[in-house]
Amino acid sequence: MAALLKLPNRGRLVLLCLLLATLWEAGAGQMHYSVPEEIEKGSFVGNIAKDLGLEPQELAERGVRIVSRGRTQLFALNPRSGSLVTAGRIDREELCAQSARCLLSFNILREDKLSIYSVEVEITDINDNAPRFVVEELELKISEMTTPGFRIPLKSSHDADVGENTLQRYELNSNDHFSLDMRSGKDGNKYPELVLERALDREEEAVHHLVLVALDGGDPVRSGTSRIRVMVLDANDNAPVFTQPEYHVNVPENTPVGTRILTVTATDADEGYNAQVAYFLEKNPEETSEVFELKSSSGEITITKSLDYEDAKFHEIDIEAQDGPGLLTRTKVIVAVLDVNDNPPEFYMTSATSSVPEDSPPGTIIALFNVHDRDSGQNAFITCSLPENLPFKLERSVDNYHRLVTTRVLDREQFSLYNITVIAKDGGNPPLSTDAHILLQVTDINDNPPTFPHTSYSAYIPENNPRGASIFSMMAHDPDSDDNAHVTYNLAEDIVQGAPLSSYISINSDTGILYALRSFDYEQFHELQLWVTAHDSGNPPLRSNVSLSIFVLDQNDNVPEILYPALPTDGSTGVELAPRSAEPGYLVTKVVAVDRDSGQNAWLSYRLLKASDPNPHFHLKLQDSEEGRKYAELLLDQPLDREKEPELRLTLTALDGGSPPRSATALVRVLVSDINDNAPEFERSVYEVLVPENSPLDSLVVKVSATDLDAGLNGELSYSFSHVRTARALLDRDALKQSLVVVVQDHGQPPLSATVTLTVAVADSIPEALADLGSIRTSANPDDSGLTLYLVVAVAAVSCVFLTFVIVLLAFRLRRWHTSRLLQASGGGLAGVPASQFVGVDGVRAFLQAYSHEAWLTADSRGSHVIFPQPNYADTLISQESCEKKDFLSEPQLIPEDKEETFSQVNSLRNIPETISCTWINNSFLLRNINVDFYVSPDASLL
Repeated sequence: MAALLKLPNRGRLVLLCLLLATLWEAGAGQMHYSVPEEIEKGSFVGNIAKDLGLEPQELAERGVRIVSRGRTQLFALNPRSGSLVTAGRIDREELCAQSARCLLSFNILREDKLSIYSVEVEITDINDNAPRFVVEELELKISEMTTPGFRIPLKSSHDADVGENTLQRYELNSNDHFSLDMRSGKDGNKYPELVLERALDREEEAVHHLVLVALDGGDPVRSGTSRIRVMVLDANDNAPVFTQPEYHVNVPENTPVGTRILTVTATDADEGYNAQVAYFLEKNPEETSEVFELKSSSGEITITKSLDYEDAKFHEIDIEAQDGPGLLTRTKVIVAVLDVNDNPPEFYMTSATSSVPEDSPPGTIIALFNVHDRDSGQNAFITCSLPENLPFKLERSVDNYHRLVTTRVLDREQFSLYNITVIAKDGGNPPLSTDAHILLQVTDINDNPPTFPHTSYSAYIPENNPRGASIFSMMAHDPDSDDNAHVTYNLAEDIVQGAPLSSYISINSDTGILYALRSFDYEQFHELQLWVTAHDSGNPPLRSNVSLSIFVLDQNDNVPEILYPALPTDGSTGVELAPRSAEPGYLVTKVVAVDRDSGQNAWLSYRLLKASDPNPHFHLKLQDSEEGRKYAELLLDQPLDREKEPELRLTLTALDGGSPPRSATALVRVLVSDINDNAPEFERSVYEVLVPENSPLDSLVVKVSATDLDAGLNGELSYSFSHVRTARALLDRDALKQSLVVVVQDHGQPPLSATVTLTVAVADSIPEALADLGSIRTSANPDDSGLTLYLVVAVAAVSCVFLTFVIVLLAFRLRRWHTSRLLQASGGGLAGVPASQFVGVDGVRAFLQAYSHEAWLTADSRGSHVIFPQPNYADTLISQESCEKKDFLSEPQLIPEDKEETFSQVNSLRNIPETISCTWINNSFLLRNINVDFYVSPDASLL
């Protein structure tokens, strides 16, 4: 300071500024206050707001609060005044015991900047404790032989206060033999001693009563008293003496209980009983007497309670040695507790953030904490560390405070939760460590759009699907969370075949499931392209698109359609012409069908489902067209015969390859076109007629008829002769037998023809004609006798068959009628039979035109001739129930008058004696009439 005064004024000013700056820098961040103990709760300590440069209302806004390391909070902040006030009763003696200065340290946290300020409050002592003697009544024994000036140590008093308020002096009540003297110890304390001023005489006064008063220096002065009773004994003029006036011993704090740490020794120059020394612990209000134990006989000091360096760094033990008569001396044992590394570091979390946005910049403060180790020295040196590969670091602050900050931008999608382990390790040997776990949740921001697993999707749906059917499910993943990860789906608007896409497909906005709003038709469209958009619910929302191809799968829902042969519009079947002369393998028609389906469902196969002929004439052969389609050819397997089967009906079936297969059918009528392969045929191979010689001109001799199995022009006939009529009058010179050849010809290409020989016999009567014809045939054909025999045998066989059949029918008939009625009908004759049921001239005409057997027999049987004309079913007789011999000529009323053509023939039969005519009809079936007429020459008899 003297040097400073010698500097010029300008230099002193600069130096003073530097000094003030240094002091300001040293005091920055630390505040010091002082407050007396035992003040009321809420008492003012200091103006924190002012010292921090803030307004009182800003303390709460900026998060200013007190943090401490786990101890009871003795101070609080008043948010209204911004002052530091007491939070409760403060007892300096309880906090700092006998320490000269009682300093309480804590920290002030400013959360908006996470700044730490150290606050130190000194608790000043007040005289709230009076001196107090441990032993209020003390008994001393002293020999009457004790010389004046002998000093006897007295029990000291204890005052919990410090400074001026602690014990200052002792006073002894006035008496004639004793005085009080003060002795200062090395620790600075004052110890009272009783001094003998005048020799004692036990016989004069055996007991002396004294009062010792201890006084402190407080205002007002407080005091404590102890009553001393001095017993005068006989001569014991030597007190015990310790080997050391003060003992010092170092004991590690982890020394086990029961360990002997020291042995004190005191000797007495007297002998005998006066030399027997006993050791005692001087009682005091501290806990020292509870920690150690002194053996009275040996002076050994042992540990009775675990030592703790953090609670007490040293202990003072007052030991008295007393001989047998009662003389005593005092010594002090100072036990220094050595620190061992028995306390791990302790964490005091001042401020910690449970969550942080993932876009927080590097250097963001996550937590502020204090680490403290109750050990001392190297054992209390703490280092903090973090595991590797974490995006955090520790920054050391004042007073063992550390900040946990980020080193890079966090990514919630990579790590959404961090369990940060902070390791605090002290410098002991071996070192102790403590782990603190900080759970940090990385909150999400919308920094990721929804993403689909694939860039494009394909879905397949069969056609004819039901409306509302689920088609496909799409899901986009958003690695964000909460609303940022809530994905909503929609379809991009588009037009499909003139209709909006939304009329075809819909999507569930929450699940991403696509539904069909209509039934799809593969034949309408095969594929549907659309875009699906997924967007999250963040602010602002993010989105992504993906393409979806929906393929409609073909179903076998279309039957094949036969294009050819085309069905007529009138509902009839199709007609195909096949010539009769077609050879096997002839192509009748091609069957062409298409199927609107695709793939296997459109593979067609053909087969003949049904034909009119149980043995089909056709087969199908599959062919491939130039377009790749299959069609069938209907080929002929065997020749056709129009006359047997002019029309064939076929059912063609076209099958596709679907499952189940579908089919279409077409009815085909195959009309067999005619060729001229059949010649005309006459009804008879030979016509022989009788022509009277007096027949007029243009008389009808005979009518010939021929048929042709062909059709059309091939079946139209023309005759060289159709109706044979007389061209002129027959003369006697004309031959009795005229042979005519009739030719019939069709109109086919080439034309076919047939001939028939017509023999015309010229005679006036039938017998004459027969005789003439017989003679003619006899000379003409010598082999006719054999033919006649065969014809007779055939006629007989047929007659027998019919007779047998008639008998069988009659037998059945007789069973229906009663025997009596049948017998009466047999005996009654023909009287009751109507005349209309007999065969008359009409029967004769039936003989000429109906199914009749005509037998002409000559007497020599060589000239016999039988003619079997073709039947005519139209002239069937009405049922007859009898068979009898009848003379037709006796019934002239039965001859039809209008039959001019046959009248001459009937006249020529008048000379025939008898005619047998039989006709049978059963109820179940109709028998055609068979008339067997036998014409016999006059010289022959009826067979």
